[in-house]
Amino acid sequence: MPHDNLRVLAHPLRMRILSLLTGTALSAAEAARELGDTQANISYHLRRLHEAGLLEVAEEVTIRGGRAKRYRHDPDSGRRLTTRSPAEAQLLTQAIAGELLRRASQRAHGRPASLTDAELWVDPNVWARLLKQASELSHELHAAAQPPRTPGTVRVSASVALFELAEPPESS
Repeated sequence: MPHDNLRVLAHPLRMRILSLLTGTALSAAEAARELGDTQANISYHLRRLHEAGLLEVAEEVTIRGGRAKRYRHDPDSGRRLTTRSPAEAQLLTQAIAGELLRRASQRAHGRPASLTDAELWVDPNVWARLLKQASELSHELHAAAQPPRTPGTVRVSASVALFELAEPPESS
């Protein structure tokens, strides 16, 4: 995906749209109601995400005599967000960090949670195993996503960022 298409994630609303459309396909009007925004604004962002290859048209439906596209996010489309340069990696990291901060302000305190932040040195085999487990966890979470407010579900936040760091310069 070209650098310009990666910039599509720089807008914080687009990260929310991707999350929302993981659990269900929605039209611009439906997504606007859920996100508390205008249909016109959501429609614009849906088009940009679709053009970038992050949304697919799941169906076209007739609503009040007109045609509406329902979009869905395939989490595997994110694999196309290759970070060929430090600038691209920084854009993606900023988008994820901004969304994490927004969600953290809505955290249900007193409820079970897991939060880890660490810079560690580990055996390469352990790293490979844990990276695989994290990928499997992410896939399972996306596969389990339901439409917003589905009875019997809870709203959760999941941000997983695991990556190998470059070797630090030698100490003097």
